[in-house]
Amino acid sequence: MTNVAEAPTRVGIRRTLARWYRDLQTIHSPILRYGLSVVCVGIGIGLALAAHRRELHDVELPILVLSIALIAWYAGAGASVLAVVLAAICLDYFWAEPGEDLFSTEGLTNLFTFVTMAIIVSLFSIVRRRVEENLREARDDLRIEVEQRARREDEIRILNQELAKRAAELEATNKELESFAYSVSHDLRAPLRHIVGYGELLQKQASSLLDDKSRRYMEMIRESSKRMGALIDDLLGYSRIGRAETKQSAVDLERLVEEAVAELGQETMGREIAWKIGPLPVCYGDRSMLKVALLNLLSNAVKFTRIRPRAEIEIGCASETEDQAEIFVKDNGAGFDMQYVDKLFGVFQRLHLAEEFEGTGIGLATVQRIVHRHGGEVRAEGAVGQGATFYLSLPTAEHPEKRAGDTL
Repeated sequence: MTNVAEAPTRVGIRRTLARWYRDLQTIHSPILRYGLSVVCVGIGIGLALAAHRRELHDVELPILVLSIALIAWYAGAGASVLAVVLAAICLDYFWAEPGEDLFSTEGLTNLFTFVTMAIIVSLFSIVRRRVEENLREARDDLRIEVEQRARREDEIRILNQELAKRAAELEATNKELESFAYSVSHDLRAPLRHIVGYGELLQKQASSLLDDKSRRYMEMIRESSKRMGALIDDLLGYSRIGRAETKQSAVDLERLVEEAVAELGQETMGREIAWKIGPLPVCYGDRSMLKVALLNLLSNAVKFTRIRPRAEIEIGCASETEDQAEIFVKDNGAGFDMQYVDKLFGVFQRLHLAEEFEGTGIGLATVQRIVHRHGGEVRAEGAVGQGATFYLSLPTAEHPEKRAGDTL
């Protein structure tokens, strides 16, 4: 208990001494500086006389030198000059031998000692003040920097909170839009089926009563209804990708590509297509989603190479790192103009006429959405009449340092 009680006392004493030290270092008033000089020399004279009475000889010079050093250290050059003059006069008055004065050899020696000590201590004091000034400036700069950094951190925290709020609002809006698109698409399918069905029945029953122009109108109604049905189906599929939960696992892309090519056999029947499948890595992701993405890309390649007597479709790995691989699908089909590449992955965006190539314009948007859900990117290169190449980056491991285990 005694040690605990003494600790705050020692801390208080140290703080008091530190405050006095700072106050002595910052004496700005000339009256205080010169008054301190007179007091210190007076105290030194008093101590020297007391020591002399106790028969302690030759101590007056060190005491006065110490007094001058203290004045030079704390009060500056002007006060130290006054201290030197007072000390020399007092030393000559109280301790000089008979016949000696201030300008005798011993008096000049003492004066030289006082002046030398004052100069040396003053130089050290100047250096100390410069160092302290630099330290104060550095401390002020550091305090300003700390305040600015704290202010920036507060701004960043506020921005992060605002960003998190906006992200939550955006996520909620996206979910609402997906639910709305899903509901609308789902609800539109039944009336469209009715339109197509009753249109076919009407065409069969009233075919003999309709002229050629009317029959063409009926055919246009049926074709437009079927096209709208295909658009709704694709939109439903696109919405399901955003709503579906991904099931992460190791996926053998070579096997997946072979399955996708096999499923496209009906579309490629009767055509000469040269498939070139290079070595592909094992990627980590949702197998069913990745298969949909590959099917869309390969189906696109099959569709746009229809203008070639011999189609060439190549699938391979453009690059691979520890945690990501870039897969490409290349064809020698119709290609596209690179100035419209930004529209390529938009929903319902088409760079070719519907009369040239069928489709709803959702396939590449679906590919992009799947790849983004896997943390990758999609890009495309091409030229009109010279084919196109699509690149998609996919993760090759659950973690960069850990490869996936079992292959599906």
